[in-house]
Amino acid sequence: MPHWLNLMIESLPSLLWACILFTVPLTLLSFVLGLSLGLLAAITRLFGPKPFGLVVRFYVWIIRGTPLLVQLFLIFYGLPSVGIVLDAFPAALIGFTLNIGAYTSEIIRAVLLAVPKGQWEAAYSVGMTWAQAMRRTILPQATRIAVPPLSNTFISLVKDTSLAAAITVPELFRAGQRIVATSYEPLILYVEVALIYLVVSSALSSLQGWLEKRLSRYGGSIEAAS
Repeated sequence: MPHWLNLMIESLPSLLWACILFTVPLTLLSFVLGLSLGLLAAITRLFGPKPFGLVVRFYVWIIRGTPLLVQLFLIFYGLPSVGIVLDAFPAALIGFTLNIGAYTSEIIRAVLLAVPKGQWEAAYSVGMTWAQAMRRTILPQATRIAVPPLSNTFISLVKDTSLAAAITVPELFRAGQRIVATSYEPLILYVEVALIYLVVSSALSSLQGWLEKRLSRYGGSIEAAS
């Protein structure tokens, strides 16, 4: 068996374990929390009091205008200067959540604005409150529009979690770095890490395509029901 293949086989369990134990939870938790934050931010900006809307705009401006790696460093290495010390995983989770929240808020804001105003009027005409109209009429239609950009954000997040290695989170890329430090085979190991990311991203892309087709197929019935 070639040396490179033997090395890849031996290192695969450690890499997969790091992926399952840290990369996957970090991705899922960050996306769910970031999506919730983004929904709240988008609704606040569109329908909330003006001062709150200005706060949201400032938050989005800061996050979108600074690199994610710098944000992670500020949280993990900067906050201890003011007495706030966080472990690596919670620091990464906070950083990714804030980052995803800013980007998804702009996506959600755009898709909410894309729903025709007539849908609001129709909901109000049958006696719905604002909350009922949002939940039963607007969000179902906006969800179908939002799936492609949100799916792309999720897939990008899977790869962006590799930045957590810079603040010592032992995720997939960090595990690869540790093996490289003992094997002195950076090309082989980093190719293997890249292949794992590629497989995961490809699987998620296929899932995205299936979900888009399903929502497109039943989109008319969703809008009719609403």
